[in-house]
Amino acid sequence: MKLYYAPGACSLGIHVLLEESGAAYEPTLLNIREGAQFKPEFTSINAKSKVPTLVRDDGSVLTEFTAIAYWIAAKHPAAKLMPATAEAQATALEATDYAVATIHMQGFSRMFRPANFAPSEGDHEAVKARGLELFNKGLAWLDRALEGRDYICGDFSFGDAAPFYVTFWAAARLKLDLPKNVAAHYERMKARPAVQRVMAREGLA
Repeated sequence: MKLYYAPGACSLGIHVLLEESGAAYEPTLLNIREGAQFKPEFTSINAKSKVPTLVRDDGSVLTEFTAIAYWIAAKHPAAKLMPATAEAQATALEATDYAVATIHMQGFSRMFRPANFAPSEGDHEAVKARGLELFNKGLAWLDRALEGRDYICGDFSFGDAAPFYVTFWAAARLKLDLPKNVAAHYERMKARPAVQRVMAREGLA
């Protein structure tokens, strides 16, 4: 398999899951700062022009964080990335979708790409402020979800990958003070050998 990723981007979570899975894969850096995602060499693989993008062993391409995370967990049962019950699987999907669709796309994106939400430059500071508000609300939700738990579902699962990357953004990029349970989860994730290998590979350690 081949994973197209950008260092420190949302693909970080999928990179971690592939490393945890024990599967053979080739991490392939995509220079999104230079617009590589829009060049024909990549759009012929993923017309959405974004990471993560996973090219599987049979040559088929899988996109979108939640779909890739679920597939990795389902395809590699020995790694125990898939929660054991339907209830826990729903919890993992809920946390993944909320981290990606709300904390990332509604919160973080407003802070770093305000022009996508308001064409007028005069509105950009208000857009950024709203983004920070949504981001902090997301961290508060994650804090409640982690109350009394080491991981989102109790044991480590695919549901921890997306919360990890948004928490990494909060701590390392935004320099935010993390809520207690989120901070503990972040440190627990960073202590995992697979995470340490990925962070070193992406130049984030």
